[in-house]
Amino acid sequence: MALLCSQVCSEFSAEVTDPLVISHVWRASELAVSHDVSCSSGYSLLDEELPGTGWPRSSLIELLVQQSGIGELQLLKPLLAKLSNKQRIVLVQPPYIPYSLAFKIWGIDVDRLIWVRAPSTGDALWTTEQILKNGSCGAVVFWQNHIRSDSLRRLNLAAQGGETWFWLIRPMACASEASPASLRLGVRPAMGGVHVEVLKRRGPVSDKTLFIPLADMPTGRHPVHHENAPAVNFIPAAVTARNAPPVLV
Repeated sequence: MALLCSQVCSEFSAEVTDPLVISHVWRASELAVSHDVSCSSGYSLLDEELPGTGWPRSSLIELLVQQSGIGELQLLKPLLAKLSNKQRIVLVQPPYIPYSLAFKIWGIDVDRLIWVRAPSTGDALWTTEQILKNGSCGAVVFWQNHIRSDSLRRLNLAAQGGETWFWLIRPMACASEASPASLRLGVRPAMGGVHVEVLKRRGPVSDKTLFIPLADMPTGRHPVHHENAPAVNFIPAAVTARNAPPVLV
């Protein structure tokens, strides 16, 4: 009897501890299956590389951009337009003045769009954290060049405790810094769209460079070649601001 029990326990233990047998064990070679709410980015090529096949809610997402205004906001446009039907969208410290007509064309309800311009970095961080905690908005997009690691952790905890989509947009130079973000994407300009690299995700390392076409980008008027060479000869933001209404894209 004792021998029989020992054999049964041994077989049961092998079944429980063998990761090839347990269906819910995540393997490092696979994209993590998130039980959190996620929503499609609106770009199937990008969704395929994201755990949960979309933007995760209640999570810190970092977009590391080569420079502001290259189309990083258009990556978020499909979800922002969907959320604005019922919820508020908050833009904190955008680098340019939000252009309401452009948002209307994108299908975003400007009556539910809030622009926050804080007098200092500390005020911007505090404001963003409070918005994430109180759950009054569907999405928050926060631009910040310099942010300390402890502030990043506070924002991450605030995002995890709520039901808000949250993107932090920072310079590409921050890619070498540690971050608690579950998802980090590098965004660079390209002819007719942007190049996106998955710098960090819950899953295997990605060595792909995705080309995401953005029809509303000014470069979209030009033919999109197969190699999608990065766009060059950008007009400085200061010069653009003097000659035409600034457009946040």
